[in-house]
Amino acid sequence: MSQPLVAVIGRPNVGKSTLFNRLTGSRKSIVGDEPGITRDRIYGEVEWRSKSFAIVDTGGIVPDDEAVIPANIFKQADFAISQSKAIIWVVDVRTGITPLDEELAVHLRSVGKPVFIAANKSESKKTDADAAEFYKFGFDLVPVSAEHGTNVGDLLDLLYDRLDFSDEELAEEPDTIKLAIIGRPNVGKSSILNRILGEERTIVSPIAGTTRDAIDTKLIVDGQEFLLIDTAGIRRKGKTTDMAEKLSVVMARKALERADVAVLVVDAVEGVTNLDAHIAGYAIESGCSVIAAINKWDLIEEKDTGTVSEFERAFRRKMKFLEWAPLVTTSAESGQRVDRLLPLVDKANQSRNLRIRTSQLNRFFEDTVMQPRGGSGFAPGKSGGSRLKIKFITQTGIRPPTFVLFTSGGHGKAGLHFSYLRYIENQLRDTFDFFATPIRLKERHRRKDKK
Repeated sequence: MSQPLVAVIGRPNVGKSTLFNRLTGSRKSIVGDEPGITRDRIYGEVEWRSKSFAIVDTGGIVPDDEAVIPANIFKQADFAISQSKAIIWVVDVRTGITPLDEELAVHLRSVGKPVFIAANKSESKKTDADAAEFYKFGFDLVPVSAEHGTNVGDLLDLLYDRLDFSDEELAEEPDTIKLAIIGRPNVGKSSILNRILGEERTIVSPIAGTTRDAIDTKLIVDGQEFLLIDTAGIRRKGKTTDMAEKLSVVMARKALERADVAVLVVDAVEGVTNLDAHIAGYAIESGCSVIAAINKWDLIEEKDTGTVSEFERAFRRKMKFLEWAPLVTTSAESGQRVDRLLPLVDKANQSRNLRIRTSQLNRFFEDTVMQPRGGSGFAPGKSGGSRLKIKFITQTGIRPPTFVLFTSGGHGKAGLHFSYLRYIENQLRDTFDFFATPIRLKERHRRKDKK
């Protein structure tokens, strides 16, 4: 389905993100008093009068500022304008027309697309009157209050009447793989995303923490659609001081909750850190499949052929819970092996959707559970002395694959020993090729009734 795209633009701190959140009914864009919080392009979807269109929230445009971030913000906003079918230009009626607004008006007249002025912060009759001065620019205008929702429906009606929805009713899209790119700040997540996309989709700079929101981008490769989520660099909650970073932690974790697969980006030069392990833990908690991209590998001088294996051993030691995740040494700078990531993501997604037939599970049970114990089916309990008998195993879910082990016997509340559960998990992984995906094992214990 091809949706028309609408770009939300304007100078900093006029309420673009608040309006975006109001239109999409979400909290995708970070909203706060600090100007310039939104730096990249944030995508969402708006439904109005039984139709839907895509919308993109851009960073505040500062075209005359030569600083690295403001210059990139203008570049990103200009790209969004070029891709859009219509533009919502957000202005601040309390501040009135500024020289930057005058510059933007000249620029918008040259793009040849419908422009709608959202005269924001119009919360009284006086501010409604103040909004009238913006009519001088010659565009359709609606006085709105993004914070309170005033007149937002009128703005949507104008958009609805001018957008072309004829391409919306196309063939159904293939199942989308939602991919989150996660990692510590400044390890190269956005650079890897840009390499995958082949365009400068998100802002890349040497300033740590450049990406603050979770950014969504659609990509189709060989008929398979991916939704790429470039998350803000996650910091531990106790280590974040300003509002934007605290919110970025929450949003990054929310991005993992809706992702199918996560690419964990690790800095090859700095090596594996405790924070890398914490971030990987967030992905496992969310049930994501995981692929580790060891970035900046071009900066590692290979003293001998054992460099990669040495790094992998250190990685496994630090993240024993992630022993099933494949490692790919990459360089976002040169593009080295970045092209291997999406095929692995596709394979991981197939594994997390794999459902094993009952007949195959029964055979697995006989070969793995019954045979190693002399045909008894007995397994150690957590207490070490209690013996539980595994009666059978069944798969109860996918995404991630989930299995229930039904047991009986034993004493007290002791369950299966964690080492035995690990054994079962490894056997399931090897037998059915659960590639790069976590496996959930649950126990159901049946005790004999006392007579």
